[in-house]
Order: sequence, then C-alpha cells, then structure tokens
Amino acid sequence: MSPVRIVIVGAGFAGYQTARTLSRTLRGAADIVLINPNDYFLYLPLLPEVAAGVLEPRRVSVSLTGTLPHVRLVLGEVHGVDLDARRISWRDPDGRPGEMAYDRLVLSVGSVNKLLPIPGVAEHAHGFRGMPEALYLRDHITRQMEMSGTTSDPAEREARRTFVVVGAGYTGTEVAAHGVLFTDSLARKNISLRDGPRPRWLLLDIAPRVLPELDEKLSRTADRVLRKRGVEVRTRTTVKEATSEGVLLDDGECIATRSLIWCVGVRPDPLVERLGLAAERGRLRVDQYLAVPGYPDVLACGDAAAVPDLTRPGQFTPMTAQHAQRQGKVAAHNILASLGHGDPKPYKHHDLGFTVDLGGVQAAADPLRVPLSGPIANAVTRGYHLMAMPGNRVRVASDWLLDAVLPRQAVQLGMVPPWAVPLDTESPEIAQTGRAGRR
Repeated sequence: MSPVRIVIVGAGFAGYQTARTLSRTLRGAADIVLINPNDYFLYLPLLPEVAAGVLEPRRVSVSLTGTLPHVRLVLGEVHGVDLDARRISWRDPDGRPGEMAYDRLVLSVGSVNKLLPIPGVAEHAHGFRGMPEALYLRDHITRQMEMSGTTSDPAEREARRTFVVVGAGYTGTEVAAHGVLFTDSLARKNISLRDGPRPRWLLLDIAPRVLPELDEKLSRTADRVLRKRGVEVRTRTTVKEATSEGVLLDDGECIATRSLIWCVGVRPDPLVERLGLAAERGRLRVDQYLAVPGYPDVLACGDAAAVPDLTRPGQFTPMTAQHAQRQGKVAAHNILASLGHGDPKPYKHHDLGFTVDLGGVQAAADPLRVPLSGPIANAVTRGYHLMAMPGNRVRVASDWLLDAVLPRQAVQLGMVPPWAVPLDTESPEIAQTGRAGRR
C-alpha cells in the first residue's frame, strides 16, 4: 500500500513550519511533498538588511533540502488545484508542466505586493516581497548614489539622491530606517558626494502615523528615530501619480526622484481567487481547525487564509509571520490527527508583541506588551530573530558583528535588472526572465 501523500504548497513561514513539524514526526512514514518556486525558505523580516548591505543574501535564505530531511522538494509554481479530483498542477522553472495527486493538501501560498489604481505606479515602482526585489534595490540605491556623483546637472543629482518609500508599516519603516543609513555611508565614501547635501528620504503613508497597526508608543519611537536621521515622514499623504522622472503627491507637490519603493501592504496569492471558494478580502475562509469548509482533507494557513481569531471573536488573524509560523504548526498537528496521531486542535494565539528593527542600535519592541526602545529594544529584536530563524543563526550574528566593526561593503553587481522585478507580479520571489516588460 502506498504511503499517504501530504502536499504542501508554498514554503513561507506557514508552509515551512508545516513541513518541518511533519518531517520530525512522521520521519518517512508518509510521502511529504513541498512545492515551492525556490529551494529556500526566506526569512522575510531581515530582508531590509539585505537591501541595505548589512546581511548577505544567503544569510536569510535557509535551505529546504538541508533542513527538511524527510520532505521531497518539487521546484515549481502551482497554477491549478482540482479539489474534487484531489490533484494539483504546476510548472517547473523550465516551464514544463507537472501534476500530482494528494491525500492531504496544505495551501500556504502566502502573499504578493498589494496594488492600488494609481497611474504610473505599476510601471515605475518596485515592491519588497522577495529576494530579487531586495537585491535589485541594493544595486539600484548604490547605482543612483554613484550616478548622482558623476552628473553635472544639479536637478538630476538631486533626483538621483532622493528616495521615496510609500507605506509606513513594518516593511516601509524598516526600509527607510536602514536605507538612510546606507546612503549616508555611500555618500561618505564618495569624494563627489561627501561635501554635498545628505541624500533625501521620504516616507509616505495615508495613515495618521507610522506603524499605524502597532501601539502608539512604538509608533512614536520609530517616528522620532526616523526624523532624527533626516527622513521626511509625511503622514496623511500618498502618491497621486508616478512617472520615470518623479512622483506627484496628493497635496500637489512634485518630487523629482528615480526611486519609488512600494511598501503599502500585501494581498493573498492570486491562486486563492482561482479556487472559486468562499473568501474574505481575497483570503481563503477556513474554520478554527484551518480546514477548508466542504474539503476536510484541505487545510490553509498563513497570509492566504482567513483564520478566525479566537482571541478576538468575529475577527480574523492578521497577516503576520508570527501567526503564519504558528498556524503552520497547528496545520501539521491537525494533519497528524487526521492520520490517527492525536486529536485536532483549534488555532488560538495571543500576540506576544512586535519588533521593528530601525537600523544601527535602534529598534522599537513590545515583548509581552512591555514597550522598549533604543539599544535594549535592538538586542531584544535581534535575539528574537535569531531564535525564530530555522538556520543560519551563526552566519547572521557574524554579519551583524562585522557590520558593527567594519565599514559596510557596497558595490552594485547589476545581476537583477529593473524589468526582472515588476511590481505587478504573482511571483515576487522569482526574478522574471522575459524582457517583455522591460522599461
């Protein structure tokens, strides 16, 4: 008799934890298949440090085959799910189709960049959801700074050293906080820039404050750190139009820039919509056991799932790594229960607090709802990340130590061109290979 086949789609926080828990428990007693476009788990919270040259890309990329010994990895993007026939279909990196039957299915496809109907944004902005985007941004920032030092046109120089970040949530705040330190470092090393005005960073959000989803104390801490570094924080403000030469704000001001960084949020992977099942704002509705109604052998978790929040009746769990990671463990537990290993349990988790890395020795954190700031918060933040990472801890800590005592290395390698990382994509984790969208 063939072993039970458990297929997991997506290796983000939820999918990786599902696979890891099942691998450790079943140890080859089932055929566990993980389908993912890449062969690594990306520790997304540290991606801003990759873009700012603090961490090397491989530090935040944890090998799937190296850490999931009893899991079979299939490289591919799932594009179809036949729930009635219990089959899924995908395309591998070479474009070849594949198909597979399953006995249990976990949908943990994650999320992609959230788009808004603003003219020019899709063509001229770049998101921040995958490794290709972070590598492109690191190259782009370095290139813009170097080119601003060689041009004789004052207007062009100002535009190239101006960076606009839209979205003051976790990602946008951290990108701006790390980015301004990065460009200051680049300017100090460039003889053509060191005596000129500082690079200009703007952080925009339609909300009344930065980090609007967090406690006001953390918001004030982040706002204070950003403004002290020279970041222009503009709340209740957003982009009305974007062009290759700059952006028009909704208050009528035009900002000349070559760098529009889009961090307004995320939306569930479009695969969820193609399933044709009940959804909540694009997220697949599931019950408290993470099961899809009508399909008890299908579970969904992470950003793609609207999971009832048992700690806040009537609401759904937010799209955060903290919830995704824990939902992955519960999904694995309930799959095991369906195979006769224990009883199913509902997903219930009280937020343990949040951390926001502001670069240098600055951070904002509220572990167990105790608000912290400065170096103490930075230590808590980095300690949390080291504990949460499933691998590469020593390498990450080593990079942090080297960054503290050595000058930051900054060269642009030109490996990811702008057309390879379009904002409007269903796969931000993969650099596009076609040139159809080249600008």
